[in-house]
Parts: sequence; C-alpha cells; structure tokens
Amino acid sequence: MSNAQFSYEGKHVLVVGGATGMGAAAAKLVKRLGARVTAMDVANIDYPVDNSIEVDLSDRNSVDESLGQVEGPVNVIFACAGVADGTPNIMLINFTSQRHLIESLIESGKLGAGGAVVMISSVGGLPWQANLANVKEFLETPDWESAAAWVAAHEGTDSYGFSKQAMSGYVARQAFPLLKRGIRINAIQPGPTDTPLARANADIWLAFGQDYRDAAGVATLTPEDMASPMAFLGSDAAQGINGVNLLVDQGQIGAGLTDAFEAPYVKAMFGMA
Repeated sequence: MSNAQFSYEGKHVLVVGGATGMGAAAAKLVKRLGARVTAMDVANIDYPVDNSIEVDLSDRNSVDESLGQVEGPVNVIFACAGVADGTPNIMLINFTSQRHLIESLIESGKLGAGGAVVMISSVGGLPWQANLANVKEFLETPDWESAAAWVAAHEGTDSYGFSKQAMSGYVARQAFPLLKRGIRINAIQPGPTDTPLARANADIWLAFGQDYRDAAGVATLTPEDMASPMAFLGSDAAQGINGVNLLVDQGQIGAGLTDAFEAPYVKAMFGMA
C-alpha cells in the first residue's frame, strides 16, 4: 500500500454542511491532502475552499439550485449537515435533502464510477436495526415529496434520532445498488464530539458518556478526530469498505454492551435494560 492511496490529489470533494464542526474539519483535511473542495452550507464558509455554495437544506428549490452550481465531476461527497431536535424540518435537513443531493449527482453523472459517499450518522442511529421495519418503509419513499409526506404521517419521526437511524439504514441499503455503479457509500457514527452543535446541546450531547471518559481518562472527541476516518473512508485506501456504519466513540458502546464498563444507558439504547 502506498501513500498515494490516502491522497486526494486530483479529486473533487463536495462537503455538504461544511461551515463548522465535522464538515469543516473534513473539508480542511482533504484540502491539505490535495483535494479541490466545494463546500455547501446555509452559513458562511469562512475558511479557504475552491468553491462555496449557499443552500437551505429545508427548501427543495434551494437544494435544486445548489445542484446546478456544483461542477462535475465529483469524486467524493461528505454529507455532514445536521441539526438538533427542536429545529423545524429536521428530517429534511439531516437526511432527506442530503439523499436528494447524492442521488441527483449520481443520476446527472457528476458522481460516477470510482466515487465515494461518506455520511455522518451518530451513536443515536445505532438502534436502526431494532427499528428496521419503519426505517425500510421510510427509505422506500422514492423522492423528497413522498419522504416528507411519510414523516408527516408518522408521529415522532421528524426527529434527530430517526434521521440518524434512516441514514444508517440508507448506507446499508444502498451499498449494493451503488456498488454496481462503481460507487461506495459508508458513514461514521460519532460518539460525543465537541462541535458547536454539541455545545449548544451540551446537557444531553456532551453529558452522554462523560462517566466513561472520566473513568478512561480521555478527553471528549473533536471534529478533527472525525475528519480522519471520514477522509480514510472516502480515499482509495478504503476500496474494500462499503455499506459500513463505522462507530467512532472511543469504545464506549462496546464497553457498555459487554459490561466492561457499567453503562445502563447504553443497554437502554438497544432495549437491553
């Protein structure tokens, strides 16, 4: 294996949700690795990129307009946008719009064979298999409008947790059909990470697992800690990895499930409490 397999020289990377947090960290990292970077966000992109596009992910017209501003070919998409519970249209922002962007770029030919998609799910998406019937039913919606209608008809699904379950299920579901087109799709499932969004919800997001981190003597993960596995999954070095939701949580979930560390809140996530 050569260092060239980890390089982004000559690659065009689209970062959706690139203004801050993990998206910004990933964009900066692949830029240093040689990529041409296009960053999309509703907020201002305040660091050097090759192209920035303003987009409101809750608005279909805005998303479609932004698609027209993306220059092809695109080699890697990082789908990083995410907001917290309490934000209107959270499913549109966290999942539906990003699915629409990915599938539109594939159908237009801008993302083609040899390409890769890396999404940001969450430990909050881990119970997707326990909720598989609902996740599959939602993912069978073929477009933006039907997805929005499904969410409107199913109480409790316009939520952060379901958006991440849907994303994790989407990665698993799309691995085979996209592979037939020469495209890989994976996601990371971050544990608590010190981002602006997490700080705004610190009493829940950053408090989760603090006892584990204290006992292990480790700090809370940073956006940069998430950027590295994302860059790997999008690189040629990860050619054999497809349909994977990669847990990046310092071992917290595994320790809780196996009783290496007493964490009843972890077992509760899986209905084991």
